[in-house]
Amino acid sequence: MVRTGGVAPWRPVGPIPLHLISNQPASRLHSQYDNGGHSLKSKILGREPVTINPLDAAGRGIESGMIVRVHNDRGSCLAGAVLSDDVMPGVVQLSTGAWWDPVRPGLSGTLDCHGNPNSLTADRGCSRLSQGPSAHSALVDVEVYDGPLPEVLAFVPPHFER
Repeated sequence: MVRTGGVAPWRPVGPIPLHLISNQPASRLHSQYDNGGHSLKSKILGREPVTINPLDAAGRGIESGMIVRVHNDRGSCLAGAVLSDDVMPGVVQLSTGAWWDPVRPGLSGTLDCHGNPNSLTADRGCSRLSQGPSAHSALVDVEVYDGPLPEVLAFVPPHFER
C-alpha cells in the first residue's frame, strides 16, 4: 500500500493481499442451521457469499455471482462473489459458519469448497489466559475459480457399512 500525506486515501500498488473480515452471519446463528432454507437461499451456487469492493474485483476480473477462490498460505476456500461498495477497497467480508467441506478430507491444506473462513485463519489462541480463537481476521487474496466446481457435500450424511 502507498499512503500519501494528510488524509488522502491509500491506493493499492500491484498485487497486494486483501484484509479478510469474518463477521457473524445474518442468515443463521454461527453455523447452526447452515443446512436450513434461509441460509441456503443466501448461498451462491451453494457457496458462502464473499463481499468484495468493485475496484478490487475489477482488477482481478471478478464479477458478481462468480465462484472465487479465497486463499493465503494457510489454506483456501471457494465462495460466491458479491460486489458492493459496503466494503472498502482492500477489504473482503466472508461470514463465519459455513460448514467445512474439504475437497480431500484428511489432507492438510485441502480446498474447502463451501466457504468456511476457518481454513484461512491462524489456529492459535489469542492469549495464554483465555485460549480464545484469534479468528475473524486474516490477509488473503481472491481470484476467479476456473476449475471444475466440486459438489458441496457438507450436508450429506456419511455412508456407514452395516
